Amino acid sequence: MNLRSDNEAPGAPQILQALIAANAGPAHAYGRDGWSEQLNERFSEVFETDTLVYPVATGTAANALAVAQACPPYGAVFCHQTAHLNVDECGAPEFYAHGAKLVPLAGAHGKLAPDPIRAAIDLLGDDVHQPQPALLSLTQATECGTVYSRTEIEALTALARAHGLRCHLDGARFANALVATGATPAALTWRAGIDLMSFGATKNGALGAEALLFFDRALAAGFARRRMQAGHLLSKQRYASAQLLAYLDQDLWLVTARRANEAARRIGAALDAHPQATLIHPVEINQVFARLEPELDATLRAAGIEYLSWPGEPDLYRMVAPYNLEEQQLERFEALLEVGAAG
Repeated sequence: MNLRSDNEAPGAPQILQALIAANAGPAHAYGRDGWSEQLNERFSEVFETDTLVYPVATGTAANALAVAQACPPYGAVFCHQTAHLNVDECGAPEFYAHGAKLVPLAGAHGKLAPDPIRAAIDLLGDDVHQPQPALLSLTQATECGTVYSRTEIEALTALARAHGLRCHLDGARFANALVATGATPAALTWRAGIDLMSFGATKNGALGAEALLFFDRALAAGFARRRMQAGHLLSKQRYASAQLLAYLDQDLWLVTARRANEAARRIGAALDAHPQATLIHPVEINQVFARLEPELDATLRAAGIEYLSWPGEPDLYRMVAPYNLEEQQLERFEALLEVGAAG
């Protein structure tokens, strides 16, 4: 039972079928194919506004290019200290933005709050010796598996706009957040003040298909060449575009996310009921963070349950439920913990 990461799950059958269909014969290169030409219209329907879509190969590329597009080289980017662009992208955002500075901030359960952002902006002020506040980046869902409500996002983006900042959303697990909140894609993005978004599909059934979405056309000026310069204009873009279209078709992205979230809820509930486990974040999407006593950790691993130790905290573990966990696997996990609790 692999709970190491949803990145380790296979592609969804519907995505694979879309790839087979896209592979039938030649198609124009560099985004001039029929699939790529549908992206703007299809995403505009889903997000209920004019949306520009630029496929890229990785989420890191989407985040780094977003920072480079929305922040000047002398700018500051405010993000949570656990944000992927701060701890998992090897300096790519600063590299692509030619010197922009990330300003990581603390916040409970992976979420930012207005006061720390306000304090950080005030600290930089208008001093020419300091980077200029330029961009707020939120992660939805967060690296701790929690979600922002629309009201929370609006409070943060209103503060950002009052100080002249643009607003970016890292949506690597955006589908999971939508299912968890019951909100519409529009409600959690542009209607809440988001200007551009890293849209993830790879963790939820796709095979290396990510995109950067612009809800503000003016902000996208020159981006096509920036993407080309960064090496993320895909020559056979039809394969990424076909995946993104299939991902949205018949709400596949929400179906797979709902399965993953429900599996994590059951995993979290089983751990929460065990005396040797302590949940440290609310289980709101498909990620479960728990402290495990050594005996329980050994029992789970002996049973073939795979999951990750969290860096820097030897008794803290992350379990991520992929969309394709089977009922039999979940029942076995629950039974394993029930036996341990009884013992």
